[in-house]
Amino acid sequence: MTSPTTSTMPPPTTTSNGSTPTDIEKTSQSDKSADNTTQSEDGFQYPSAKSANAVILALCIVIFLSALDRLIVATAIPQMTNEFHSLDDIGWYGSAFLLTSCCLLLLAGRIYTYYSPKMVFLIVIVIFEIGSLICATAPNSTVFIVGRAIAGIGGAGVMNGAVTLLSCTVPLAKRAKYQGMFGAAFGLASVVGPLLGGVFTTKVTWRWCFYINLPIGAVAIAVIAVAMKAMPGENKGMPLKQKFLQLDPLGALLIIPSLICLLLALQWGGAKYDWTSGRVIALLVVFAVLFVAFCLVQVFMRENATIPLHIIKNRSILAAQLYVFCLNGSFNVVVFYVPLWFQVIQNVNAIDSGIRTFPLILSMVVGIIASGVLTGKIGYYTPLAYAASIIAPIGIGLMATWKPDTSKGMWIGYQIVVGFGNGIGFSQANMAAQTVLRRRDVPTGASIVQFCQLLGGTVFIAVGQNLLTSSLAAGLAPLVPGLDARTVGNLGAVELRNLVVPDQLDALLNVYNDAIRQIFLMAAGLASAAGLGALGLEWKNVNKAEKEHGETKAPQEGV
Repeated sequence: MTSPTTSTMPPPTTTSNGSTPTDIEKTSQSDKSADNTTQSEDGFQYPSAKSANAVILALCIVIFLSALDRLIVATAIPQMTNEFHSLDDIGWYGSAFLLTSCCLLLLAGRIYTYYSPKMVFLIVIVIFEIGSLICATAPNSTVFIVGRAIAGIGGAGVMNGAVTLLSCTVPLAKRAKYQGMFGAAFGLASVVGPLLGGVFTTKVTWRWCFYINLPIGAVAIAVIAVAMKAMPGENKGMPLKQKFLQLDPLGALLIIPSLICLLLALQWGGAKYDWTSGRVIALLVVFAVLFVAFCLVQVFMRENATIPLHIIKNRSILAAQLYVFCLNGSFNVVVFYVPLWFQVIQNVNAIDSGIRTFPLILSMVVGIIASGVLTGKIGYYTPLAYAASIIAPIGIGLMATWKPDTSKGMWIGYQIVVGFGNGIGFSQANMAAQTVLRRRDVPTGASIVQFCQLLGGTVFIAVGQNLLTSSLAAGLAPLVPGLDARTVGNLGAVELRNLVVPDQLDALLNVYNDAIRQIFLMAAGLASAAGLGALGLEWKNVNKAEKEHGETKAPQEGV
């Protein structure tokens, strides 16, 4: 099922001297007197190769920055919990960023559709930098979480903006290769991030994990400002009220508090409060009511909704949502809790735990790059989504067999399986959105996919935290009389070793190991469920789809 659009081929595009460009070479010649652009088979004017390369370099820098921020934190979390004395907040250190990103991702898609993508992109980077500065200077856990939330506001527009700008920079048939370059940038940050996080945490202070974002962000802003041409929006000349209504403010007012209530319920249920407590039940009820209201508003608003009906009803978009919700949710859980396993169970410092996650990250990078090359070669992304939903859960299931005395070969090998499995599935949902939708719908479609991607991470990191604290409280009760989930939550991850006498240390480590194993088992089941989404993806050839439903002209200039 494809999006219900009609498309007619436009008349041949002419240059300023009246010639009709029929291929790239003729366009390049006319560029000397015109706009230095290249026309694709669907009639859209793409930038020249030189301009495109500069834009892609800028996008890679921003993706590197965003990935570095997400991955550098994991190795520093144990030391942060020790300084702030609040293990109970560990889930918020990741979830605060993901929550605000989730809440604003859909709105970001509308903004990218109607306003200048370049200006929006620059603004979200600045917001991200402000959040990083707050995190770096945070005096306590609460301020740090606020900083992560602000950084998440900026992060909401990063990957969506990169996909949007890529769709206006190179033809669809070439995008898989360039998304492989995005993966390489992500991979470089993934390798450097945990190591830098460990070095900063051990040798200087964990705060440098966030200070480092400032110079990298400044470079990204400078490159984008210089290299990227101003890109038009679609609302030039519209009344201010109409511009505002295009963003579906009512939908935003419903979905944002709805998601906040959901995450609070997941964060508090079973840890700070019982699942049967009035607070948790009230949060879940409010979430359900607001979410249903949001869905009704979307139906009523139709094509002016945050999620237009013709996009959400597309089979591949529906399948991609389930696919990324499960696959990314499982991988976020793994990335978040593997460093914790190394530091607590194997008693290594932050640097060593970062180094020991290299197999996971490097194999993921190899998978991302390989998937970009293979998709470009065979023309289809669906087979790789199938493979990811098989390989990833097998690897995570193997990780759930880890014990305190697990050999080096086993924890390296299992990480490689998990990383490669997730890597080959990393870009497939975004490729689906770009393939089955018209160009003007790509920002919204990509936002929907990335919304589910981040929501999966947000929800299941919180679920993992709840499993961890509840399992620890139950398992440690015989060793430490009077211990409950709230007490466990108020301790740092490494400080738990000090709860027992040396003779009981092995028992404590077994309890902690079993708690993390439960989290891995949950992640394995989640990755398996991604296969249901993969089965729903249509078989669309990326080398042919652009001619079928691409926009027939570039958007008109606007703000």
